[in-house]
Amino acid sequence: MTDALSNAKPILERFMLTGKTAYITGGAQGIGRAFAHAFAEAGASVALVDVSLQKAEETAQELVAKGVKAMAIKADVTKPDEVKGMVDKIVAEWGKITIGVNNAGIGQWVGADEMSEADWDRMIDINLKGVFLCSQAAGRVMIPAGYGKIINTASMSGWISNYPQKQSAYNTSKAGVLHLTRSLAAEWAPHGVRVNSISPGYTRTQLVDDLLATPIGKEVYPVWMSLIPMKKMAEVTDLQGAAVYLASEASDYVTGSDIIIDGGYCAW
Repeated sequence: MTDALSNAKPILERFMLTGKTAYITGGAQGIGRAFAHAFAEAGASVALVDVSLQKAEETAQELVAKGVKAMAIKADVTKPDEVKGMVDKIVAEWGKITIGVNNAGIGQWVGADEMSEADWDRMIDINLKGVFLCSQAAGRVMIPAGYGKIINTASMSGWISNYPQKQSAYNTSKAGVLHLTRSLAAEWAPHGVRVNSISPGYTRTQLVDDLLATPIGKEVYPVWMSLIPMKKMAEVTDLQGAAVYLASEASDYVTGSDIIIDGGYCAW
């Protein structure tokens, strides 16, 4: 019997991403930007993909200042041609894609009885269809290579129904991301491609801070705090460790899994 422990790389070395190439959709700000910095600090080259090229370029420069390769790409994840163009550009520049983070998403608070068809379609298109299109494009590169890590940003909202805000379309889209993740994981495991997800709870970003400053935000915040055992929101830095783990060799036997980072919200 082979002694795996004796033959293994040192554990911290297995968490490093040196020589890896990654893209992150929605990478210019918020959670995506935090993932980008984490990957850069672990040694990966990172492509920031966003609908705002200016913001993506600003984040790319932050990574370059840390001594890694970075590029900014403008792409709409709901458009197959733009997704393919994003992947083609990365492969042309760096020769491979080893890590794909499908993080772009939107949120909306609107009652199901008031929701328009356009509201529903936009939510599903960006939050679910976009994850599929990017996973598909990345998979077409990773499967022939025999190795890859895909990480989808889901949400605790895929496991529970958010309260007190009304978010049926958002909750549904994130539940879809969870099952899409499991389905792709099972389908692509024989090809060496691991597919996992991260489900953040309420996380402090500039967009969330702006929302909480509104009258409705001030109403929901105390309710959120009452439902979180740790009595605080996550910071984006609280999500970085899970992202690096799922992107690294340390998680090579992990696929089809979801890591919930919610301060205990789902533990009640």
